[in-house]
Amino acid sequence: MNTNTTINPSHGLAADFAARVRVIAKLAMPVAVARTGMLVLVIVDTAMVGHFSSTELAYYGLGQAVFMVCMLIGVGMLIGTAVLCAQAVGAESQLECGVIWRVSAFHALALGGLFVLLAQGGGYLYQLFGYDEGLAQGAGGILVVLTYGLPGQLLFTASILFLEALNRPGPGLAIMIGANILNAAVNWLLIGGEIGWGGEGAAWATTAVRWLIAVAAVLYILSMKDAAIYNVAGPLHQVRILGRKLRRLGYPLGLAQGLESAAFASLTLFAGLLGAEAVGAFQIVMNLVASCFMAAIGVGTATAVHVGLAIGRGDQRQMMLSGWGGLFTIAIFMAVMAAVMALFPSQLVQIFTGDPVLLAIAVPTLFVAAATLITDGAQGVLMGALRGAGDVWIPSALHLCSFLLVMVPAAYGFAIWADIGTPGLMMGTFCGVTLAAVLLAGRFHLISKRPVRRL
Repeated sequence: MNTNTTINPSHGLAADFAARVRVIAKLAMPVAVARTGMLVLVIVDTAMVGHFSSTELAYYGLGQAVFMVCMLIGVGMLIGTAVLCAQAVGAESQLECGVIWRVSAFHALALGGLFVLLAQGGGYLYQLFGYDEGLAQGAGGILVVLTYGLPGQLLFTASILFLEALNRPGPGLAIMIGANILNAAVNWLLIGGEIGWGGEGAAWATTAVRWLIAVAAVLYILSMKDAAIYNVAGPLHQVRILGRKLRRLGYPLGLAQGLESAAFASLTLFAGLLGAEAVGAFQIVMNLVASCFMAAIGVGTATAVHVGLAIGRGDQRQMMLSGWGGLFTIAIFMAVMAAVMALFPSQLVQIFTGDPVLLAIAVPTLFVAAATLITDGAQGVLMGALRGAGDVWIPSALHLCSFLLVMVPAAYGFAIWADIGTPGLMMGTFCGVTLAAVLLAGRFHLISKRPVRRL
C-alpha cells in the first residue's frame, strides 16, 4: 500500500510543497466525491420535495436542519478513527487499525441509538421555537424518520474513515454512487409517485438507503484480501486504551461539530421567522453551499491522514507541508466555485425549484453566499490539519467562538434587525467563517513549529 509520496530532502521547498499538494489532491478527490454523495442524498430529497410542494419543502428543511446537528455530532465523535488509524499505519502498527474500526463501529451504533430516542420529542422542539403547530408537527415527523437511519449512517462513516486512513477511498465512493441511484428511485415512489408521502416519503427513502450503505461497507471490510493484516476480525487487544483515545479526540470534535451545525441550523430557524418561503429558499442555498463544502471535507480528510502519517513517522517537515498544502488546494478549488456561483445564481437555484417566490429570495442569497466559499473551505481544511496532529481542544474552542459568538448574532442582526432577509444570514456566515479561518491558520502555524508526537 502506497500511502505517501517519498520526498527527497535535497529537493527545494517548492518541489516538496508541490509533492504534498499532489498526494493530498489524489486522496481528496474520491473522498470529496464520496462525501458529496452523502450530501446528494439530501440535495435530491430537497429538489424532489421542492418540486412536489413548497410546504413540504419547509417541513423537510426544518427537519433536516436539526437532523444534521445530530449527525455531525456523531461524525465528529468518530473522526478520531481516521487520525488513529493513519498514525498507526505511519508507525507500522497495522494490527491496531481493525480494533480501532470495531471500537468506532460500536460507538457509532450507540450514538445513533441515543439520537433516535432524543428525536422522539422533535415536534415539541419546534413549538418551543415559536412555529405554528402544523409546521412544528410536520418538521418533527420528518426529524423522527431521518434519525431512524442515523445509526446506519454513522456505522458507514466509521467504516469509510477506516478505509480512507488506509488510502482506500474507492469503496466508499462506489457505495455512495449506488446509494444515490437507489435513493432517487425510491424517492419517486414515496414522495409523489404511487404513494405521495411528500417530505416524509423522502425521509423514509433516505433512511433505508443509509442502513444499506452501512451493511455494504462492513461486508467490504470483512472481505478484504488483507483483512488479517489490519486485524478486522481478529483478537481485540487494547480495546479500552483505544476507546479512550477515540473518545478523547471525539469529545471536542463532536462538541465542535455539533455546536457548529447548531449554529448553522439556527440560521435555518431564523429563516423560519421570515416565513415558510424563506425557509425553502434558504434550504436551497445551504444545499448548494454544502455541496461545495464537500470538497473541503475531502481535502480536510486527506490533509488529516497525511499529517497523521507524517506524525507516525516522526517527520515534522512533512507534517507542516501537508497542512499548508491542503490549505492551498482548497483555496484554488473554492475560488473557482465562488466564481461559478456568483455568475450563475439563477441557473443553480432553478435546479431545485421553479417557484418564482422562492427564486426571488434564493438568487440574491446565493450571490452573497459565493463570498463565503474560500474562507469556509479554508477553516474546514485547517481543522482537518489540526485534528490530524491530535490538536483538538483549542481549535474547537476557536471554532465555536467564531460561529456561536460572531456568526449567529451577526446573521440575526443582518437578517432580522437590519431587515435584509436571507442574504443577511449569509453575511453573518461570512463573518464567522472568515474569523475561524484566520484563527485556525494561526493555530496551525504554532503547532507546526513544535516537535511531533504520536497520540
